[in-house]
Amino acid sequence: MATPRSIVTEAEQVRLAVHLIKLGARLQVLESETDLSYERLLRLYKEVQGKSPSKGQLPFSTDWFMTWQPNVHASLFLNIYMNLIKTTEIEEIEAVAKAYELYLEQVRATGNEDLLSITRAWRLVRFVDADMLTLTPCTKCGGLFVNHTHELTAGYVCGLCNPPARAGKTRAARAAETAEAELETVAATTH
Repeated sequence: MATPRSIVTEAEQVRLAVHLIKLGARLQVLESETDLSYERLLRLYKEVQGKSPSKGQLPFSTDWFMTWQPNVHASLFLNIYMNLIKTTEIEEIEAVAKAYELYLEQVRATGNEDLLSITRAWRLVRFVDADMLTLTPCTKCGGLFVNHTHELTAGYVCGLCNPPARAGKTRAARAAETAEAELETVAATTH
């Protein structure tokens, strides 16, 4: 005979699943972090999001976290997460969710696009737990940045102190520069 499940425990699992769904977590994250059945999670997802969950595999490579902008975003999230783990006594998945909310708050307050999804943030923590990724101090600014665990780090300089040559050369940045130049032209011709 199966042991009866605690109503309180199940309610906590549902609360956690709903919270993660609202943050945009994929179904695989929910399956891994809760004890709820796949069918129950699927119904919850459809109820909360109003649509079926995305299909496909989760990101499984550490490479995405090494590229310039994703590295800055991942580093911001991971620093927040590590601080929460050190200073609070919350469960790991609760720390992931809270750190992700704080990450979103910081990124949006500066007017930047949030590049990191909750699923990628969760995966990042898994990579750190598996000793595949770690935080490495920058020798110029002293900030801690995501890096491969077994990478040589003597003289490491982060992407903020040494941005790539094409940094800020995205289509959106060029469009903003063009729009600004057009506004200046219009302003100059009207005076």
